[in-house]
Amino acid sequence: MIKRIPHLTLLLAFIFLSLLANTSQLIFAEGKDNVKEACKVTRYQGLCVHSLAPFSNSAGRSPSKWARAGVSVTIAEVENVQTYLANLNRHGSLRGRDKLALLDCIELFADALDELHSSLGVLRKLSRSTFGTQMGDLNTWISAALTDEDTCLDGFQGKKDRKIQLLQNRVLKVYYKTSNALALVNKLSTTALESNDP
Repeated sequence: MIKRIPHLTLLLAFIFLSLLANTSQLIFAEGKDNVKEACKVTRYQGLCVHSLAPFSNSAGRSPSKWARAGVSVTIAEVENVQTYLANLNRHGSLRGRDKLALLDCIELFADALDELHSSLGVLRKLSRSTFGTQMGDLNTWISAALTDEDTCLDGFQGKKDRKIQLLQNRVLKVYYKTSNALALVNKLSTTALESNDP
């Protein structure tokens, strides 16, 4: 009887670890389903799934949390591109019209960042009593950010220079993420604010 106890303990430990591993796999699989489901409404689904995957479990099936995640990720991307544009300006590698277009982009990205921060502020304070107005504000601000990014791209249209093409690619990625964020906000606007949504 005494000799059987270690075997029983090992067996119980093995069963416990197996259950733990299976639970983790289920949570991970459910998280992947959550982000794929949320991103179905976006235009750039692959980018959406990739950029929002870290929020899979915390956002669950909540439209408001996915909208907030979409805007947060976009803000981070805008800030990265802002730094890139400032460095490009500081090193003075662009001249003439390209330099003017770059200065316009820097200003446009500052505006876009303000609009996205305003949007995130609203998403953090959603209220049933002012939900319709909040959704209208969000749509206006995120659409304005999209316009800013698009206008930045217009300044470099038809250019073949490698540095400019790199800039265009960076700005396009921000544009795609902003578009995805707007789609997630629009999805939120068509759903009632859930009781578990903050």
